[in-house]
Amino acid sequence: MEDQTVTIELLKTLSPLDGLKKENLHALVKKTAVRQLPAGRFLFKQGDMENRAIYLLTGELEISRDGTVTTTIGGDTPEAKNPVAPGLPRQVSARTLTDVNYISIDSDLLDVMLTWDQTGSYEVGELRNGSEPNEQDDWMTTLLQTKAFHKIPPANIQAIFMRMQQINYKADDLVIRQGDEGDFFYVVTKGKCVVTRETPLNKEGIKLAELKVGDTFGEEALISDAKRNATVTMLTDGSLMRLAKDDFKTLLNEPMLQWVNKDEADKIIANGGAWLDVRLPSEFNNYHLPGAINIPLYFIRMKLTTLDRSKRYVVACDTGRRSSAGAYILCERGFDACVLTGGFEIGNSDKN
Repeated sequence: MEDQTVTIELLKTLSPLDGLKKENLHALVKKTAVRQLPAGRFLFKQGDMENRAIYLLTGELEISRDGTVTTTIGGDTPEAKNPVAPGLPRQVSARTLTDVNYISIDSDLLDVMLTWDQTGSYEVGELRNGSEPNEQDDWMTTLLQTKAFHKIPPANIQAIFMRMQQINYKADDLVIRQGDEGDFFYVVTKGKCVVTRETPLNKEGIKLAELKVGDTFGEEALISDAKRNATVTMLTDGSLMRLAKDDFKTLLNEPMLQWVNKDEADKIIANGGAWLDVRLPSEFNNYHLPGAINIPLYFIRMKLTTLDRSKRYVVACDTGRRSSAGAYILCERGFDACVLTGGFEIGNSDKN
């Protein structure tokens, strides 16, 4: 089978990709690769829920419903210009009659890009500010493919990008300092940063993480109105985009978070959800709700791998400030999380 390369010209032959502006097509090219599947294999089955737009480039597919073949599609037919059997759950199965080449694109990302283009108020190129296209497209498409951005209205996302300000840094420059007031939310657009936290036993700071293009930081202090809980320093020369606190809260934080009262939270727990308590261990040990998991807010990024992505989490603390920051971090990384409104009512909580 002859290999194919994804190009802007190739994407422009497909619908509705042919309606995208060149800047957005360039971003999609970077995130799309031609895949191959041999004859006799299922591309997808009836009832599948994977949210992808699939385009057949070469070869032939057999389309069936309830085990009965309804049609065939070839890569050289007009039908192949459109996604194969769009809509979820899949109403049909698609099996390869020959070896095929195809591409698969995140449907949510495509929908957001189409919405922006059709409103006429957003272009990738408007934010380049002299950066190389590949660098700029990478951080933007990385953000767009996060589950968090799928929860935000397109109009808000447009406003977020248009209100962001680019700041250039040199290696070793300080971006935010532990203990300072929070004022901006940041996205790494070029270079790398290091996150450190000072402790009583280590004034130099313990290294917590390295941040690369597309990574974000600074949200905890903005959401909880608390001091910065870590220091971020540039490891290399680079650039960051930043969004002011008020814009972050209005455009990003509020649409993303879902708040629930105690009765609603109890129903979630009864249906298989879990309490996630983001207070300090000493607070947790003093009292906590039955079955609650304790991950302090300042550890939550490092402990994400210990959480079950199939569960719904009710994030809680004593007031709702720390828990809203914790829930934001979870939602930003694709978890299903909500916040207990107002935090724990200590007088009504069972102490363990």
